[in-house]
Amino acid sequence: MIRRLAIFAAVVAALWALDALLSGTLVPGMMISPYVLQVITLAGINVILAVSLNLINGFTGQFSIGHAGFMAIGAYTSAFFSVNFGSSLERVFRILPEGPRRGAVLLLVLAAGAVAAAIAGFLVGVPSLRLRGDYLAIVTLGFGEIIRVFILNIDAVGGARGLGGIPKYSNFGWVYFFAIASVVVVSRIVNSSFGRTLLAVREDEIAAEAMGVHTTRAKVISFVISSAMAGIAGGLFAHYLMYIHTNSFTFLKSIEIIIMIVLGGMGSITGSVVGAVLYIVLTEGLRAFEQYRMVTFSFLLILIMIFRPQGLMGHRELFGRKRREARQPSTPSIEA
Repeated sequence: MIRRLAIFAAVVAALWALDALLSGTLVPGMMISPYVLQVITLAGINVILAVSLNLINGFTGQFSIGHAGFMAIGAYTSAFFSVNFGSSLERVFRILPEGPRRGAVLLLVLAAGAVAAAIAGFLVGVPSLRLRGDYLAIVTLGFGEIIRVFILNIDAVGGARGLGGIPKYSNFGWVYFFAIASVVVVSRIVNSSFGRTLLAVREDEIAAEAMGVHTTRAKVISFVISSAMAGIAGGLFAHYLMYIHTNSFTFLKSIEIIIMIVLGGMGSITGSVVGAVLYIVLTEGLRAFEQYRMVTFSFLLILIMIFRPQGLMGHRELFGRKRREARQPSTPSIEA
């Protein structure tokens, strides 16, 4: 426990020192371009989204294409609380310095967004995860569009104008703190007994049911966890850009997240990270050809499906414990 706390404290200190260095607070005059800092920060948000979706699509074997809907719920819920109650919450933590005070408020509103997204994931997952294949994809796609249109008609969160005036509580440090936390959480889940249940559902759902696995419950739990993580990513996104609109959470956003995990490898946490970073690098590199961007990614996916359908990493992990091979019991010799 002491070793884990020491590692946690070292990671937090390193993230905040790096954030202060990149923003020019630690060493004045050494800050990087705001554009580059924003791209790096958005890459961290992409990592959270890709890792969380990979828990459903890669490790559980389901095909969800409505992840942007859960991101939108987390973004708008957390932004609503920070815009309307942020100053009041800051007064509650007035004994703290400004940085920790704003961080405490961010944690509270992110928790609200994660809970709202998890509830939505449960409500969608219970009836829809009894379906399989294309039917599940259609249901999740419809849900994502329903959420977007529903938010578009709510004046309390800006409606068609979008929601502005969001406090800038999020920064590089907070984004990568949650990105590392998402990788650790999903890794622990996959390497646990529950993770083996998810892998059994992915490999053969009928055989898993025959062995007594409650497949629907396992799928719903993974769906809820993934939805909550997408809600956190949405909250970080809202409190970093300080303005959100439903155009940021369209069907194409869900497709972009799927592209990330397909590029990196479905069923690989490392692949999710690699795919998320590679996607935003390619996106920014092709900004001069923005009108052909989706065509380029479509062509890239076709090449991957032909030459490496398992993605760049496949099911491999860059850092992971070596699994011990199970020893086969020796067969006793039969003497005549």
